[in-house]
Amino acid sequence: MVAEKVDLIVFGEKILPAAGGEILSGHGVAVAGARIRAVAPLVELRQRYPGVAELGLDRGLLMPGLINMHTHAPMSCYRGLADDLPLMRWLEDYIFPAEAELTPEVVYWGAKLSMLEMIRSGTTSFCDMYLFSREVARAAVDVGMRGWLGEVLYDFPSPCYGPPEEGLKLVRAMAVEMADDPLINIVVEPHAVYTCSPGLLVASHDLAREFDLPWIIHLAENREETKTVNGRYGKSPAVHLAGLGLLDNRTIAAHCVTISAAEIALFAETGVNVVHCPESNMKLASGVAPVAAMVAAGVNVSLGTDGSASNNDLDMFGEMASAALLQKVGRLDPTLLPSRTALAMATVNPAAALGLAGKLGVIAPGALADIIVLDMNAPHLTPMYDVASHLVYAVRGGDVIHSLIGGRVVMRDRRIIGVDEAEVMARVNGFARDIAALF
Repeated sequence: MVAEKVDLIVFGEKILPAAGGEILSGHGVAVAGARIRAVAPLVELRQRYPGVAELGLDRGLLMPGLINMHTHAPMSCYRGLADDLPLMRWLEDYIFPAEAELTPEVVYWGAKLSMLEMIRSGTTSFCDMYLFSREVARAAVDVGMRGWLGEVLYDFPSPCYGPPEEGLKLVRAMAVEMADDPLINIVVEPHAVYTCSPGLLVASHDLAREFDLPWIIHLAENREETKTVNGRYGKSPAVHLAGLGLLDNRTIAAHCVTISAAEIALFAETGVNVVHCPESNMKLASGVAPVAAMVAAGVNVSLGTDGSASNNDLDMFGEMASAALLQKVGRLDPTLLPSRTALAMATVNPAAALGLAGKLGVIAPGALADIIVLDMNAPHLTPMYDVASHLVYAVRGGDVIHSLIGGRVVMRDRRIIGVDEAEVMARVNGFARDIAALF
């Protein structure tokens, strides 16, 4: 009998196989190719697969890599450019003018910088909406990061594809070209109700349905957006989409700050997925999304950082803590959004939204080998009564020591493999000088 081939055994003191699941002690994970072959006692794995390379920490914790469900990776180039401003002034006076001068080169290096930051803080998959998305895909492949990427669609000309009608053609071409890529997944991404006509929204949703892709949109981010859409269409952003027949289980709505109880019920009924971006919402004073109410209603809610121009970091451990704390203080109820729920919002819930439940966001045989190893031997993590509590309220992104994506070690001992980090930062600093000169 030919022995099973295994490429790596990953180990630690404890394993969190899934949010809310049982904690395993003395176990390891056997990785074969891009997937997990086995989860079993470490002694047993070493006997079953003698001589296989190992990676881990004696006081380490293994857990699924985090999934950042909403970001704009190239916007690392604008980090700190225009802070402490309302959303629409921030967009119209600074971000849109800067993006009018955007080039593929800026997108590539800015995206790469964000990916380094995400990997260093435990994120192994991200869902991105931006311009020149081919360059984001190229950066993800070069770094070895898993991404769901789409070209943002507007009713006005784009510096990437030109007139609006060319945007859908570009997304269609990317969906065909990258259909079999092991890391890159294409999504359809109209920007928002207030920047996309009903015709564009419907056509983009038709494209998503044709290729069986997620359909992602900014929705009800703040009161000003909701007021604008009400004035234009006589209904709220969510009800406007419902009237167009665009609320279903492929819909992923980012933000959803200003939604009503009736709209939450509508999301639950139609299977809409929501992405909560608490730190960006706080910084832009957009409001407190009713996340606890959504969860209670059965809506699948994930977490995202938004772009680093409005956050200003991409640390999903920090985002989990912010999400939990914001719901508690916003509703004056310390029981809301407990740590296990916050963990699910960064792991299993995104996997479900992307159609990969049981295959991503978990450590289990057959699942993708996207695994991070944290060093729990630190003063701020001592003692540890409850693993989930520590992961949400005490762990920091810098506690991540090793990272695997699709079975490949992308970070070992906090060094990202195969990427010259100094070059990436130098390139973005060069672009920043030109961007600053615009204002």
